[in-house]
Amino acid sequence: MATYKPKNILITGAAGFIASHVANRLVRTYPDYKIVVLDKLDYCSNLKNLNPSKSSPNFKFVKGDIASADLVNYLLITENIDTIMHFAAQTHVDNSFGNSFEFTKNNIYGTHVLLEACKVTGQIRRFIHVSTDEVYGETDEDASVGNHEASQLLPTNPYSATKAGAEMLVMAYGRSYGLPVITTRGNNVYGPNQFPEKLIPKFILLAMSGKPLPIHGDGSNVRSYLYCEDVAEAFEVVLHKGEVNHVYNIGTTKERRVIDVANDISKLFGINPDSTIQFVENRPFNDQRYFLDDQKLKKLGWAERTTWEEGLKKTMEWYTANPEWWGDVSGALLPHPRMLMMPGDRLCDSGDEHKDADGNQTFTVVTPPKTGGSGDNKTSLKFLIYGKTGWLGGLLGKLCEKQGIAYEYGKGRLEDRASLVADIRRVKPTHVFNAAGLTGRPNVDWCESHKTETIRVNVAGTLTLADVCRENGLLMMNFATGCIFEYDAAHPEGSGIGFKEEDKPNFTGSFYSKTKAMVEELLREFDNVCTLRVRMPISSDLNNPRNFITKISRYNKVVNIPNSMTILDELLPISIEMAKRNLRGIWNFTNPGVVSHNEILEMYKSYIEPGFKWSNFTLEEQAKVIVAPRSNNEMDGAKLSKEFPELLSIQDSLIKYVFEPNKRT
Repeated sequence: MATYKPKNILITGAAGFIASHVANRLVRTYPDYKIVVLDKLDYCSNLKNLNPSKSSPNFKFVKGDIASADLVNYLLITENIDTIMHFAAQTHVDNSFGNSFEFTKNNIYGTHVLLEACKVTGQIRRFIHVSTDEVYGETDEDASVGNHEASQLLPTNPYSATKAGAEMLVMAYGRSYGLPVITTRGNNVYGPNQFPEKLIPKFILLAMSGKPLPIHGDGSNVRSYLYCEDVAEAFEVVLHKGEVNHVYNIGTTKERRVIDVANDISKLFGINPDSTIQFVENRPFNDQRYFLDDQKLKKLGWAERTTWEEGLKKTMEWYTANPEWWGDVSGALLPHPRMLMMPGDRLCDSGDEHKDADGNQTFTVVTPPKTGGSGDNKTSLKFLIYGKTGWLGGLLGKLCEKQGIAYEYGKGRLEDRASLVADIRRVKPTHVFNAAGLTGRPNVDWCESHKTETIRVNVAGTLTLADVCRENGLLMMNFATGCIFEYDAAHPEGSGIGFKEEDKPNFTGSFYSKTKAMVEELLREFDNVCTLRVRMPISSDLNNPRNFITKISRYNKVVNIPNSMTILDELLPISIEMAKRNLRGIWNFTNPGVVSHNEILEMYKSYIEPGFKWSNFTLEEQAKVIVAPRSNNEMDGAKLSKEFPELLSIQDSLIKYVFEPNKRT
């Protein structure tokens, strides 16, 4: 069984009960993981729950709402988040009957915002969605087998309905967009730090003050309870061993009636249950029983460790030692509490309980830059670009200016690690673009007689930059080449069968292409790199000597072979969008389809120069006037087209971006 290892985890709702135990456990156990926690500090959250983690270097607290798309996108990008553990939710059933719209807003809309951010940034390797056993609905009283992960969802109250709805969204994003999702459904959890609207802490606090313990109905409703540290361990197991697109019940087969819980707590305090238990009006609908099949998670190696007696005793001892942890909770201790009755503003991050003896804030509160909307990344992005004097590097700078994106050009040389580190410290970028490299002067033939320089820049320099970016948690957008393939028996010319991103390079005709194929293979080991295979680049600037159209229009003779090509006017803006989405891996960065030399020159003649003439020669004749052979191939554009469905075919893009703007006839 493969073990997943995250790097940067975002935990939502982390100042709440269960999530705080998970966050503290991960911070303590895995110092190599960066744990970013997000919480809006609602009535049932408390920053003190995170006290064990606040001084750890791998911990950061952010105050904010998961319903804020700007904030969520900003965090995913700037913190380079690869894993989300989504706990944030309204969870108390009683409240859902009285304020159900808040549950829809938090549990469904908030989850939707997170999922959309994951889709847009494209960098999430695990999305763990925390749901509840209540989505299964009521279990038959005589059932001997619990609900398993494939059981039908039949929620019976507004709370469980919103959690089921959120699950449907999670499943849909997993299926539609390939988001690597895992869902958990858990039994009731109890232990230290739990807000006292829940049964066990409510009964403990009431017993501490000598007040009656209110029981809904006749107390025969059955529930299963797990101690918080056991549940935190369960999430640790799911994080590392859970399989994508699977659901895991976090449960126990040990069940207790509500009245039994009241009896046990009364006994802990030496109180006569008969005199302290008070039966009150039942909820509008109170499920009789939730019973889970817990075998699937146990097969991953998890097991309940804490007995009921041990866990209840620990919980009672914690509450008696921390009676003022939550301040005034009188509203929560009512038999039928409502969220709107809770004291307001008790848990604001500016309270004195979150400052040290000198009055300094003990938690980092991060606010994203103000933007004009959820899609506006102007002020939250900053690009560091290498290749200032090159064609692509120069165009990237102009695009950043046009889009209002902050950028600076790197001053260091790619092969000089110290200078790259200095650049990153100086610029503090969110992304790095590598448009530098040796392609030859004026063409790749130059590389045949300057092999050492070509290796130094194209291989050693690119790898050094990738490694420096990795150490600093930065995504590197790397402009590579598709000139590492040539037509072969499996990809014959004119067949429409293009080389895919996972195909191994097969063209070794030029030393330039050899170095590019070598570095591309090595970059596969870096998960912070997005490699863009450019081919025969074309732009609307027909005076640029590197423009493929400019080149062939100045030749006396050209070969006539169909090739995949890159229209920079359309695709360079897409490279910026790919950076915003934090896409990774290898991408064929060409327009769909192929176009031949003669087809391009026919367009040139039609749009630019009616009297233009040219002639063709064969590859054998071409070989007599060049030093190194040239690559000819078709690249499969399905992956890029799926991500950007609006991408034009090569012929349509040529007309729209190159020939129509330059039309003279």
